Amino acid sequence: MLLAGDVGGTKTILAQYEKTTDGLERVRERLFPSADYASLDEVVAEFLSDQSVPLEAACFGVAGPVFDGASRITNLPWLIEERSLTVTTGVQRVKLLNDLQAMSLGLLRLGPEEWLELNPNAEPATGNRAVLAAGTGLGEAILYWDGMNYHPIATEGGHSDFAPNDELEDGLLAYLRRQFGGHVSCERILSGAGIAQVYAYLREIGHEPESPALARALATSDDPAREISQHAQACQDPLARAALHRFARIYGAEAGNLALKSLARGGVLIGGGIAPKILNALVENHAFMEGFCAKGRFADFLRHIPVRVALNPNTALLGAADYAARCLL
Repeated sequence: MLLAGDVGGTKTILAQYEKTTDGLERVRERLFPSADYASLDEVVAEFLSDQSVPLEAACFGVAGPVFDGASRITNLPWLIEERSLTVTTGVQRVKLLNDLQAMSLGLLRLGPEEWLELNPNAEPATGNRAVLAAGTGLGEAILYWDGMNYHPIATEGGHSDFAPNDELEDGLLAYLRRQFGGHVSCERILSGAGIAQVYAYLREIGHEPESPALARALATSDDPAREISQHAQACQDPLARAALHRFARIYGAEAGNLALKSLARGGVLIGGGIAPKILNALVENHAFMEGFCAKGRFADFLRHIPVRVALNPNTALLGAADYAARCLL
């Protein structure tokens, strides 16, 4: 029996998997609001409180860098340690992975029906792959191809500098500097909170008039990004549509940056919670691919790289379970 976790700033998902001759079979799963708990150990203890079958290994994908078996969650005041979790779980084989490392392993297990290809000119090839996932924050990783197997490499690329590509984005950068000070990371835009920031900027400059219906919804909502996305896609709200279009273009531009830095001939894989919810915006007017390919002398190289969105939302959990199973070998 294996324990897998996907630990994020908004929610923590724990699941038990059984390793069988046919692969990994999920036995049970539970979602926990992360902010309601003081530590991951507290969450794990509650999840295992009625557990009778002993565990053999555990792995947790965590939203932050992992150093020497410990991690501080980027968007949560938790210190997570493998040493402490061995006591909580009662097993010696406990591993922490960066959440994008775990997600990368999970993405490798998906079937063809669990993907949407964004690049109509894609030419499949073997090689490194770039992985991006916008959600509560922006995660980035690289799947290094050694000629036989893929190896997930963690990064904190989501915290690198946002680079504007036209006058509108020049203004967006200046707007965000007023909000956050001198440094504006890609995550400030490519995240749930970032969608709301892009919308607020376009509203401020009068890019399109704000509809009274969306203004009312935003005034009372605890999730502005959800309201903006829904009004853009279901109600065809002009300002919301413009915000999602710009978000998609910037997302594509950052995906292109990572593809160049990792020389990702094997493709770009898009995970996370946001992309499956705004598929229309990613495809519409080719906004994502326009940003992706706008790389000057390397535009033609990028134009033929596969760019796929994962439709399965549980890839980080699946990847953590996959790594836990490897610990038994």
